[in-house]
Amino acid sequence: MKYLHTMIRISNIEESLKFFCDGLGLKETKRMQNEKGRYTLIFLAAPSDNDAEIELTYNWDGDNLGEGSRNFGHLAYRVKNIYEICQRLMDMGYTINRPPRDGHMAFVKSPDKISIEILQEGNLPPREPWSSMENTGTW
Repeated sequence: MKYLHTMIRISNIEESLKFFCDGLGLKETKRMQNEKGRYTLIFLAAPSDNDAEIELTYNWDGDNLGEGSRNFGHLAYRVKNIYEICQRLMDMGYTINRPPRDGHMAFVKSPDKISIEILQEGNLPPREPWSSMENTGTW
């Protein structure tokens, strides 16, 4: 058995690619459009791991994604510098819901409210402004 991907529904391709690619640093591995089914599938992977992908599913006629997709759980990514990733996401206008106060773990939500866990490879020493930031919303 081999793990292939996790699918999440999205409401806007451009916003989602901005978050996942520009913000988190994932790379698009393939894209498929289905005229008959009226949907687009976009597969993304971390640059160092093309085996574990997420599949962004965009239904051309819309989707009712609700107020939050918390029942999904979350996606998790290990990064080389959690402070750099969180700062880049904040600079892009995203809220860090659980800041990396401990230098190890943070949570942020995608444009469609999918919870994303960011884990530091190893540990970085706590530093400001992160160590004194409070949680915002849910994660």
